[in-house]
Amino acid sequence: MAHDEIADLVARAAAASEAEGDPTTSDRRSRQRALAALIPALTRSAKASGFRAVTAGRWLADLIIELAPRVPVRDIQALRRQYPGQSDIEIAERLIRHATKTTASLGAAAGGLAAVQFMSPPLLLAAPVQLAAEMLCVTAVELKLVAELHELLERPARGTVSERGSAYLMSWMRRRAISPQLGGAGLSVAFGAAAKRELRSQVLRRLGRSTTTLAPFLAGAVAGAEVNRRATKALGETLLAELRGLSEERWFRQL
Repeated sequence: MAHDEIADLVARAAAASEAEGDPTTSDRRSRQRALAALIPALTRSAKASGFRAVTAGRWLADLIIELAPRVPVRDIQALRRQYPGQSDIEIAERLIRHATKTTASLGAAAGGLAAVQFMSPPLLLAAPVQLAAEMLCVTAVELKLVAELHELLERPARGTVSERGSAYLMSWMRRRAISPQLGGAGLSVAFGAAAKRELRSQVLRRLGRSTTTLAPFLAGAVAGAEVNRRATKALGETLLAELRGLSEERWFRQL
């Protein structure tokens, strides 16, 4: 039940906006409310997991693993229906722009929330959980982007929902397209103890990067938006380039 609640709150905060351009004030405020609602649920979850699990990154890494299969993913037919008259590459570029805008909006919202907390010192105790909330939401947006780029370039993950979620999580974690040779059974083995350690290390590094959102006043909003914007854009462009290369290689092999 706790994971269901957290997944629902993350989905609300990470919901993409179809509008083009920079995040609006109302968009940021909506995300601030969603992030604020997520913090109590994450606080309860962190307390249940224990101090050592939280500080070692295990708690947040486990939440991300639980979240991955729950991220809604559109298949190639749904994406083409949603963007009629556009090529698959044009759709992919649009997905990257939308994801970049969304994570930038999340960074701005988290920074704005931190500015309010800076004016109320007792609330600063929630800062570590706030960083976790932002990271979970950003990760959900990026996982959706990773999965839909694979779907669109006709290299979807195989297996059960859980196995596909693990495959896309591995792709997100390593910034590489999933291996076409890796079947569903292999994915369960691949995302084992070593991969979990790698994920925990990445979680701690990204949390360190996210501390820019805790800057006083509204400086954190600006910094958080820019940090997220750059990271999501780089992820999307790197994966799209690799997936395009794999698709073209497959096409030439069929000639």
